[in-house]
Amino acid sequence: MRDVSRRGVLAVAGGTAAATALPRTAAAATTTASAPPDPDNPLRLWYRAPAEEWLEALPVGNGRIGAMVYGGTDTEHLQLNEDSLWAGSPHDYNRPDAVDHLAEIRRLILAEKWHQAQQLVDAHFMGSPSEQAAYQVLGTLDLALAGSGDVTDYERELDLTSALARVRYTRGGVRHTREVLASAPDQVILVRLTADTPGVVGFTASFNTPQAAGSSAVDARTIALDGVSGPWQGRDGTVRFRATVRAVADGGGVRTDPSGTLTVTGADAVTLVVSLATSYRNYLDVDADPAERARRHLDPAAATPYGKLRERHVADYRRMFGRVALDLGTSERTLLPTDERIGQFGDGKDPQFAALYFQYGRYLLISCSRAPGQAANLQGLWNDSMAPAWESKYTVNINFEMNYWPAGPANLAECWEPAATMIHELAENGARTAKLHYGAGGWVTHHNTDAWRGTAPVDFAQYGMWPTGGAWLSLMLWERYRFTGDEAALRADYPVLKGAVEFFLDTLTQESEHGWLITNPSQSPEVTHHQDEGESVSICAGPTMDMQLLRDLFDAYRQAARVLDTDSGLRERVAEARERLAPTRIGYLGQIQEWLVDWEEAATVRSRHVSHLYGLFPSAQITPRTTPDLAAAAVKSLELRGTAGQGWSLAWKINMWARLLDRERAYKHLADLLTPARTAPNLFDLHPPFQIDGNFGGVSGITEMLLQSHADEVELLPTLPSAWPTGSFRGLRARGGFELDAHWADGALTAASVRSLQGRELRLRTDRPVDVAGADRVERPEANVVVCATRKNGAYRIVPRKA
Repeated sequence: MRDVSRRGVLAVAGGTAAATALPRTAAAATTTASAPPDPDNPLRLWYRAPAEEWLEALPVGNGRIGAMVYGGTDTEHLQLNEDSLWAGSPHDYNRPDAVDHLAEIRRLILAEKWHQAQQLVDAHFMGSPSEQAAYQVLGTLDLALAGSGDVTDYERELDLTSALARVRYTRGGVRHTREVLASAPDQVILVRLTADTPGVVGFTASFNTPQAAGSSAVDARTIALDGVSGPWQGRDGTVRFRATVRAVADGGGVRTDPSGTLTVTGADAVTLVVSLATSYRNYLDVDADPAERARRHLDPAAATPYGKLRERHVADYRRMFGRVALDLGTSERTLLPTDERIGQFGDGKDPQFAALYFQYGRYLLISCSRAPGQAANLQGLWNDSMAPAWESKYTVNINFEMNYWPAGPANLAECWEPAATMIHELAENGARTAKLHYGAGGWVTHHNTDAWRGTAPVDFAQYGMWPTGGAWLSLMLWERYRFTGDEAALRADYPVLKGAVEFFLDTLTQESEHGWLITNPSQSPEVTHHQDEGESVSICAGPTMDMQLLRDLFDAYRQAARVLDTDSGLRERVAEARERLAPTRIGYLGQIQEWLVDWEEAATVRSRHVSHLYGLFPSAQITPRTTPDLAAAAVKSLELRGTAGQGWSLAWKINMWARLLDRERAYKHLADLLTPARTAPNLFDLHPPFQIDGNFGGVSGITEMLLQSHADEVELLPTLPSAWPTGSFRGLRARGGFELDAHWADGALTAASVRSLQGRELRLRTDRPVDVAGADRVERPEANVVVCATRKNGAYRIVPRKA
């Protein structure tokens, strides 16, 4: 079996006497902390060969640090990330004189001088520099493994039930096992190497990196890599980092070389403890001591037996992952390696693959978005480049928000915490942008941000002149409250919501024909509407998406203020402004009109973006039951926009078709997502290249097929596709603080249960009339809609009535 490493084969540890000799016991050679293989575990990604490319490697992460595991037999290659390692330095992107040009930009837009307006924005209104910084790779830990001979019985896997990556193979008559995990309780990555024969575990380990860095020996068992992040847009990198690895061996010997290599020989088993840290404290401060930070986690973990570390890791992970179970049926294809199943999903004969993909997405969110880490970026946590696509930053005109769509319904509320922290920081910096660019109060951010929390418009006007990012980010905070009912969190988030509202109250302008309040300047994200003087232009006033976002923002603010019993005067102002926002209208082709003007050619533009349908999803302003005409227009818009698109775009459309109650088109888009063109061998979503938002959008789409809770009611199995005739779920969450389980057969609900986490009334819609047992109060306003209420933490059962 061939083993591929980016650097080639490193020197294998020889028989030289170790600098640190450790005792060997017979028991140590035959006892490992690794679980035996479980071929019947349906929740695992598994493969018959090592990864040859990054998109074949398997990700582990604890929310702050992560690795991509290649699973080689001559060499093991662990590509490492620490989520605060960004290029450049603390920087104010705002342009102090931008506001001086705002009135002229607005005048040119109203005069339909699109090209001139866009040129003026590019020249005087964009951030400085206009390109934000990149999230960067830390480096790799490479192990040159002892042993020779042919490799047989190879298998590598990622076990989603325990968040463990494993490699198993036989070489020279010896069965080797390697296990990798990223522990949140202990904040380290652990690599455990064992064999079924005493004294055969050995390797040479070294760090490698494209960063400006150097390796060294810390002590006889520990090596380190120290460096600093790369420059960006003329600014030196300032985020210092340290990576350390310490070997804890059972038997054999351990030694280090001053140049920074670590060698283990003749051991029965070895635990490598990897600790990564940077100097980044926050977007203004990069003066922490990375060596001290790395040591703080390394020393206690290295002094703890691997079995204990593993036990803590698995218990912590399962506390979150185990809340939700999903069964969509099974087939013989569950016996196939994961990469062989991709692309076969569309024939409807592998329903379990959708459940695997769903749970893999939950695994990824747990692994890349947990405090004390940063929010999930365009690649979540995992990146092997100094200059990744789109800088792997935070794109807030859809992609960042999509990352968090599963947090509520997939029962992972803790994963919102890093995102909430980032939004609060953006509100701080965005207040300066509001003042310098718009002469306004409150706060604003545009379509991208980075570790330095840039809030000015960036890239260039055609893509960057969109001021409504702060509105959408604020709605993420309100969404967290809707799912959790956490009033303390809402109280902390309230100033952010209020500041976003205040910005728009200060900056909305009046449209001349109808007197509507509109944004100006803005755009419908990344979609152009005209060719003007030979250039595509997107700049405009009052695009439909902005108006939909502001309706939701104003509604969320008023509800939050009522919950907290505050700011009654501002609530009234917001209510008045909300009624004056330009409405969502139907265009000449029967589509949702994307702009204030129903431009004929623009209505037929093909694009991966469907921003004017925000009102359909994730909003609930357009639904088949409450706004049937707008819902029909949304169908027309989706058809006009086209079925092709990148992974995240298809994922968004899964959710939209689910909201439109079109079960087969929702499923068709899921099937199109799970193809080799849009899903990598390791199930990473392909934009292409990799973007993690498609994974999270896909999880959300599956939940929307099974459970919807957006329209002041909860609906069970609203868009269940025919490919999943029998199945069940446990632990999905609904807005209002409800946790639901459901079973179905022959495409119809057979039983369900509800747990009320906040003691609120629930309006429940089902596919057939039901009886309710265990609720304190039950009403039946319609044949298949019941209203139930019980105490906080109470539960009740839903059973379909017999014919």
